[in-house]
Amino acid sequence: MRPDIKICGLKTPEAVDRALKRGATHIGFIFFEKSPRYIEPDLAAKLAEPARGKAKIVAVVVDPTNDELDEIVSLLKPDMLQLHGNESPEHVLTIKAVYGLPVMKVFSVRTADDLKRVEAYIGIADRFLFDAKAPKGSELPGGNGISFDWSLLSWLDGSVDYMLSGGLNKDNVAEALFITKAPGIDVSSGVETAPGVKSVAKIDEFFDAVEKANAPMMASGS
Repeated sequence: MRPDIKICGLKTPEAVDRALKRGATHIGFIFFEKSPRYIEPDLAAKLAEPARGKAKIVAVVVDPTNDELDEIVSLLKPDMLQLHGNESPEHVLTIKAVYGLPVMKVFSVRTADDLKRVEAYIGIADRFLFDAKAPKGSELPGGNGISFDWSLLSWLDGSVDYMLSGGLNKDNVAEALFITKAPGIDVSSGVETAPGVKSVAKIDEFFDAVEKANAPMMASGS
């Protein structure tokens, strides 16, 4: 089966439209002010309307205050919260209980030890997202356009549901899927012409590459 595909950091109707037309299963809006992909919750809500019932709307947050999360959930009415901060397992449970929404917990990966932290969240987070650790000096926890050693994911139990992120683009997504067999993939900078500027053409190229990579796996029953 084709992996779930999340286009993240959307800011324009054109990009949302193309992502939906190409079959994105998730669209992400980023509520982290230091990111070039930051969007105000009210604008995100307007952009998300065409996606309702077609793709899961994901609110991406980084250690938000309760008031910030209240506003985002109230305006956007997301299908899922993506937690990109330092949330403890207990905090994740609290957020799920307060908002009644599934949670995708993000882990930044550089070594196998980084993945061991996932164990404490299994059965608590509804899904995981594995991204590359930010380079030294970066203020952005994600969206840096860099990858990590995908072979590290072989450590995971096959029951762990996750999305692969970090530097994916049309040129490397086939290799990433071949190595990891990831059930979901997340792309942001890989479909941009500049930080925060999504390209309709690059979105098309990315989906084309995924479909091409997926064809032999479908044929073999993988």
